[in-house]
Amino acid sequence: MFEFFRTHSRLTLGFLLLLIIPSFVFFGIDGYSRFTEGGNATVATVDGQSITRAEWDAAHQRNVERLRQQQPGMDAKLMDTPKARRDSLDLLIRQRLLMAAARDQNLAPTDARLQRLFVNDPQFAGLRNPDGSVNRELLATQGLNSQTFAAQLRQDLAMQQVLAGITSSTVAPQASVAAAVEPLLQRREVQFQRFDPAALRGSITPSDADIEAHYKANEASFTSPEQASIEYVVLNLDVLAKGVAVPEEDLRRYYEENRSRYTQAEERRASHILIKADSSMSADAKAKAKARAEELLAQVRKTPAAFAELARKNSDDPGSAANGGDLDFFGKGAMVKPFEDAAFAMKPGEIANLVETEFGYHIIKLEATRGGQVKPFDEVRPEIETEVRKSLAQKRYAEAAEQFTNTVYEQPDSLQPVIDKLKLEKQTATVQRTAAPGATGPLASARLLEAVFSNDAISNKRNTDAVEVGASQLASARVVTHSPKRVLPLAEVKDAVRQRVLDQQAAALALKQGQARLAELQANPGTPLAEPPAVTVVLSRDQAQGAPRALMDAVLGADPSKLPLLTGVDLGPQGYVLLRVTKILPREQRADEDSNWRTQYAQVWGDAEARAYEQALKRRYKLKIDEAAVAAASSTPVTGR
Repeated sequence: MFEFFRTHSRLTLGFLLLLIIPSFVFFGIDGYSRFTEGGNATVATVDGQSITRAEWDAAHQRNVERLRQQQPGMDAKLMDTPKARRDSLDLLIRQRLLMAAARDQNLAPTDARLQRLFVNDPQFAGLRNPDGSVNRELLATQGLNSQTFAAQLRQDLAMQQVLAGITSSTVAPQASVAAAVEPLLQRREVQFQRFDPAALRGSITPSDADIEAHYKANEASFTSPEQASIEYVVLNLDVLAKGVAVPEEDLRRYYEENRSRYTQAEERRASHILIKADSSMSADAKAKAKARAEELLAQVRKTPAAFAELARKNSDDPGSAANGGDLDFFGKGAMVKPFEDAAFAMKPGEIANLVETEFGYHIIKLEATRGGQVKPFDEVRPEIETEVRKSLAQKRYAEAAEQFTNTVYEQPDSLQPVIDKLKLEKQTATVQRTAAPGATGPLASARLLEAVFSNDAISNKRNTDAVEVGASQLASARVVTHSPKRVLPLAEVKDAVRQRVLDQQAAALALKQGQARLAELQANPGTPLAEPPAVTVVLSRDQAQGAPRALMDAVLGADPSKLPLLTGVDLGPQGYVLLRVTKILPREQRADEDSNWRTQYAQVWGDAEARAYEQALKRRYKLKIDEAAVAAASSTPVTGR
């Protein structure tokens, strides 16, 4: 049946049209539109504003795409679970709550602050041109322009400000920190005696009956997994870029059109003396501040070499005064506008007239300049060629992807036609139903592996359909040989079975010997733990010295009122340990460590208070969630393609 549809695809398409068109006539367009109304259904309400199913789907899809970019080998189907979709809805609700709070608290950042953030924050380095401007081409690849990017950045910064006052103002009293940290860092002096299975293996000889019994009881552990040897091809931008020819004149035109990108950002190094005069001061106070600034300006112009000393003694800017007013190098957007305009209009060694800003009066001396040079074409030619090739490949990808998809489907008995048509490289691999540890690219795609192990691919040796295995990346595979899962005969795995039995019997003997020794010591409390004397160590949670979790729980769980305390810990394959807890020791006091613990304690409480504040916002802005609509929508995947 499937062969008929595959061979007569045009006939099938015409037949479907004959079915679809009358249905519109019978039910009408209005009837059809009802199928799409689910996208406008409200799933939650924040501050009287609805969150629709469509908005939720779009937010979830953005989260999926972001994860795909961060983890190219990730399969999108993993994000089509009800939990993943609910997480996306919770994140969308949180954003709406914070946006409402930011609006009511008037926390929208100014254009100047946005510019400073973009120019100075390392997270935006990849989006900046050398001159500090935004790279519009990179924004375009993310579906953004300068205006939408600025709006998104403004919104993100406003939401951050809503919680910043809470998370950054948490008080961490020393007594509270000490009470929380003491149980974690308390030290205990302990003696050990270990019964090691490895030391007992030489005295054990598993019988054939033991080996056979273990094999029969654990046959599922001795199986050869299902696997397939495949050949596969991948279509991506790198493959397409190799086949793109770029004329020299196009490269030079691109260089001229994007000259600013290859210009080193111009920077200034300045020193300043600030005489504070903000808006809270009276007119008389501001006049006195200005008079003082003019007096200092006269002094530095008379004796420029004394600028640094005058700044140390007189500047109201604590960040630079200690350095003689030195502000180091800065680019455009880093300073407030009047200061920037003055600094970028000066020559090295020049002292400007008084500059008034929102902070007060500045006396500015320009120390040095750098940047502004344009890199020559030959130096950036390889970079330009790569970018142009990639851009042209991106434009061609949609057409090539359609050719790839159609060819592997319409000529399913071989990958050679698509290899010849698109100049692809055939690759081979041996795969299982789940990706191997460390697998990358197509071989890490759960969707491709699912297609490889489909009945059609295995039984008929047909190409898989084109599968999206990453952003702008398609793959198709063909099974060459298939090996089903099977239980390996005992003769093939006897050595492995024998080793397992040996390990189990050695661990059992160690447990038996350890428990017997524990009983002896409990009957004679004054007896030393071991001869020669057992090793004594000091342990704490932050200095476990490699001790297993079960052993640490026993050590730190010992009742301090019953010391010395003798007990034993069964570590399974690692053996059995006798231990005697002899002393409780206070934690080591280190000033630097205490400071770190105090910081972590404050962060934890800050996060807890932020979560509590978010709960308060849910009440303030009357959050309502239609759980029935959410449950119904969560069961419908939107990311699978």
